[in-house]
Amino acid sequence: MSDSVPEDELRFPEEVMWEGRFISAKRRGRWEYVGRARGIGAAVILAIEDAADGRHVILVDQFRVPLERRCVELPAGLVGDDAAGEEPTLAAMRELEEETGYRATRMVDLGRFWSSPGMVSESFTLFRAEGLEKVGDGGGVPGEDIRVHRVALAGLEDWLAARRAEGYAVDVKLLTLLGPSLI
Repeated sequence: MSDSVPEDELRFPEEVMWEGRFISAKRRGRWEYVGRARGIGAAVILAIEDAADGRHVILVDQFRVPLERRCVELPAGLVGDDAAGEEPTLAAMRELEEETGYRATRMVDLGRFWSSPGMVSESFTLFRAEGLEKVGDGGGVPGEDIRVHRVALAGLEDWLAARRAEGYAVDVKLLTLLGPSLI
């Protein structure tokens, strides 16, 4: 832990209040939060295709029960949910192809990030996919109902605005692509 964490918060043991297959509800002193069970991590993939018709980002959308609607997201998946000890890079390659039908020749590790650190201890590793090739339809594994979108980077802001107008949620990780347009 960092020296910047107040010492009195760490004097309490972490308690697991409830644990399911994928998440745990925890408490430490006055703090309640959620984390991944069994040490499972996540891999998120930034897949940008350079093609004759311009640069496109590969996005997905799927229904998210907590949001009660579909959500536009970067392709992503759990590391080690089926096989303990899975390498994050291999999980990213597998998830990209499962969800989008694109295969990458290389994944570049862009670092580890936390999306909501006041409530969730989960982190994800962001990967940039390189050498994209369309090899299938994607859609995820049975029951996921993932829709794949190839969106021109130049029109991404308008495309997302149209999805919002249709009632879609937009995952915070898309800020990686919108950042400069927000300033």
